[in-house]
Amino acid sequence: MASPNPNQEKEGVVDRVMALPKVVKEKVLDICRLAKEIAQDDPRKVIHSLKVGLSISMVSLFYYYQPLYDNFGLSAMWAVMTVVVVFEYTVGATLGKGLNRTVATFGAGALGIGAHHLACLSGATAEPILIGAFVFALAAIASFIRFFPKVKARYDYGMLIFILTFSLISVSGFRDDEVLEMAHQRLSTIVIGGSACVVISIFICPVWAGEEFHHSTINKLEILGDFLEAFVCEYFKISKEGEFEDNKGDSKGKSFLEGYKKVLNSKSSDDSLANFARWEPGHGKFKFRHPWNLYLQIGAFSRQCAYRMEALHAHLSSDIQGSPEIRCTIQDLCLKMSLESSKTLKELGSSMKTMTWSSSPNKHIANTKVVVKSLKSLLQSSSWKEIDILSLIPVVTVASLLIDIVEFTEKIADSVNDLATLTHFHIENTNKSPKPSQSLHCECV
Repeated sequence: MASPNPNQEKEGVVDRVMALPKVVKEKVLDICRLAKEIAQDDPRKVIHSLKVGLSISMVSLFYYYQPLYDNFGLSAMWAVMTVVVVFEYTVGATLGKGLNRTVATFGAGALGIGAHHLACLSGATAEPILIGAFVFALAAIASFIRFFPKVKARYDYGMLIFILTFSLISVSGFRDDEVLEMAHQRLSTIVIGGSACVVISIFICPVWAGEEFHHSTINKLEILGDFLEAFVCEYFKISKEGEFEDNKGDSKGKSFLEGYKKVLNSKSSDDSLANFARWEPGHGKFKFRHPWNLYLQIGAFSRQCAYRMEALHAHLSSDIQGSPEIRCTIQDLCLKMSLESSKTLKELGSSMKTMTWSSSPNKHIANTKVVVKSLKSLLQSSSWKEIDILSLIPVVTVASLLIDIVEFTEKIADSVNDLATLTHFHIENTNKSPKPSQSLHCECV
């Protein structure tokens, strides 16, 4: 086996070194392009970054200004740490973390001072034993409480800070006699840092978690409505003029058919936004005790619809499509049922967007119930007994999934109606003449 040529190795190293500036330049350009896309997609993220920088600059005055540094000393670093940890993208998240940190620090500081005082009364020998026992007991109890579902959802960060602060004050107080002053300085700097975060977050271009959650819920309903409309067009291969067509190359239709995936993966985001929204004060159309649990309910029903839509989407690419004659038999009913459900979801989203109650969704639901009843009667008729079961199953499965979606659409409408009642939606003027709606028409070949 021939040994590698030293000259070739040197040339390879030289080539890599010469190409390094070009590679670095490409990486930098990629990062710049990504930053530009993020900034253009949501300019509020740029504003949030500037707000964080402003907050840290303000609390850094504790170090720069000598009189402030003389009062707080090295404890001033807790103000900077508080800003870094507490300042979040939304107002609700910032308020939640700030209040959790402040209350936990105050409670843990008070208990830490009390534990230190009791340990001092017991004498020099028993003092470290008692401090160790207090730290063990409080840390164990607080850690167990963190497993409670409600505590885990809203106060987990506060419990974590409670354990940290109590342990630091108790243990530090064993070697430092001025534990009261240390606790006072730490609490003061944390309150100052948290207050700076909250004030800047609320009064400078605020991003409300409640509004984000509200618009996210509306977007889910619109996505589901677009899917139903795109699905029937794709499944029965129809256009608005009633002509047979192939929509596989339509990128817009494809995006509508895959939009349900965003709804499927929305549970964690919904839970977080609902938790943050509960911390926020009243703002705009949202009062302090806004019924965010109804938004969670709407999101849960929306995901149930999305699960059915995932199964429907699988039928589009399935090799077994069922008999064309059977599909032709039920397609008019399925088409009307899907389009009425689509209109219901979109109008419910529009009603939430404008905070206006309309009777139109209820009319569409009533029409859908009539179609569902007709479809069930057709599927249960005796004429299906003579048809091959293998050609019948795919079509009946699609019809059954659409019926399930209709049921969950009705539940979504009930939740939106409850929301309209509790939050006092404006009532839409019904005297206006309704606009004629375009409906899809399909023809079997």
